[in-house]
Amino acid sequence: MTWLLLAVAALIAWEWHKGRLRRPTRPEMLAALLAIAGVAIAAKGKPLFSLPLLAGAAFVLNRGRKPAAPAMPVDEARLLLDLPADADAAAIRAAHRRLIARVHPDAGGSEDLARRVNAARDTLLADLNRKPPRAS
Repeated sequence: MTWLLLAVAALIAWEWHKGRLRRPTRPEMLAALLAIAGVAIAAKGKPLFSLPLLAGAAFVLNRGRKPAAPAMPVDEARLLLDLPADADAAAIRAAHRRLIARVHPDAGGSEDLARRVNAARDTLLADLNRKPPRAS
């Protein structure tokens, strides 16, 4: 067991050295310590004592998360890109390219508007993929 822990520690140190890992936040470190203690206690045959520690680790990790922002409504996305309801993927991408060329921050537009145009494209493409294909 000690060799396994040393191997995992060496792998983590190597990944950190190569820059593939970021520094963990305090809540992430606390959750890791709680999870390790919970697993160690469970391995000793006392799972009832380990459950509060594992639940605490899950709680600490999920406590600061924000809920996902609601997606843009399809009607608003169509209005923003000026597309009809029966637009295909090529038309959606063409309208996006045409509009993003004008509102991109590098072209003098605003970041917020460019973000909304990108969200409109993503919303319409996702809606197009959800719909069943039409019978011809």
